[in-house]
Amino acid sequence: MDKIEVGILGATGTVGQRFIQLLENHPWFEAKWLAASDRSAGKRYREATAWQLEGRPPADAAERIVEECIPGKGPRLVFSSMSGSLAGEIERDFAAAGHVVVSNSSHYRMAADVPLLVPEINPGHLGLLTAQRRERGWEGAIVTNPNCAAVVLVMPLAALKPFGLKRVMVTTFQAVSGAGYPGVPSLDILGNVIPYIGGDEERKVESEPQKILGDLEGDHIQPLPFTVSANCNRVPTIDGHLVTASVELEQKASREELLAALAAFSGVPQERGLPSAPKQPIHLMEAPDRPQTRKDAGIERGMGTAVGRFRECNVLHWKFAALSHNVLRGAAGAAVLNAELMKSEGLIEG
Repeated sequence: MDKIEVGILGATGTVGQRFIQLLENHPWFEAKWLAASDRSAGKRYREATAWQLEGRPPADAAERIVEECIPGKGPRLVFSSMSGSLAGEIERDFAAAGHVVVSNSSHYRMAADVPLLVPEINPGHLGLLTAQRRERGWEGAIVTNPNCAAVVLVMPLAALKPFGLKRVMVTTFQAVSGAGYPGVPSLDILGNVIPYIGGDEERKVESEPQKILGDLEGDHIQPLPFTVSANCNRVPTIDGHLVTASVELEQKASREELLAALAAFSGVPQERGLPSAPKQPIHLMEAPDRPQTRKDAGIERGMGTAVGRFRECNVLHWKFAALSHNVLRGAAGAAVLNAELMKSEGLIEG
């Protein structure tokens, strides 16, 4: 199969670097066009980026000339890791010019006509694209993936959805890589926990799950009516966002029934064997001290979610801990999986 040429907007940043790493030997996609800010344009990629991942940039990418983010110049499919302040206008212009933008930025996540996609949970939300193109007059499209902490929470919630979700209390422990580079100053984070993350982080964790878990009704999403209260903390770990949550359910269920639902959770990516999909989306952990960020964030090549400490809660019904890799399952890997789903649906062609 001939590979589909793709572009990366914001290719020099930390999430852009992950895109390049993930696409190096991808069976379906090939990164042929790298774009970034004006200060990087015209330079070879190895000169334009401060490489933060292990090893060196892939040889092919390292020698590519970084381009300006000009709509119409790159391939039809582009991955966007632009910052929220820049993403709105740039992604809009690319979609209007006929590009399919698979975005990691937050700007369009809650737009009524833009899918906020987790392929195991809501693949049918891609049905919004017809209305999106009609209403906005775009030849292309925008599809987004969730906030890097919200996706950790929403995976176990999706498995518990059949029992009726009512209220969720969540506390997040978020790695410094979620802040990008250079990110949080070392004197602020080393030996410390910061009980605040800017960029409306708590609002995102409190509002995105309802859209993700909602139902497509005609040309809009009917959000799932449950409440989330979030406290978000930055902690001195590199990769992996850990959340602890307490959940109130509408239906009574035993611990065994709920654990069985978590263990059995699967979806379209697993049925179709999409290249980036974890074989098992949720991995249950029996040890009382797991999941742990350093030990478990890389499960299933960073695309799985580890869930443990599932037990009764004295305030709500049940409580647990969950962990995912924030730059893979929560950012670049999520966007690549979204594009794989779209290709498998016939929405992206070579």
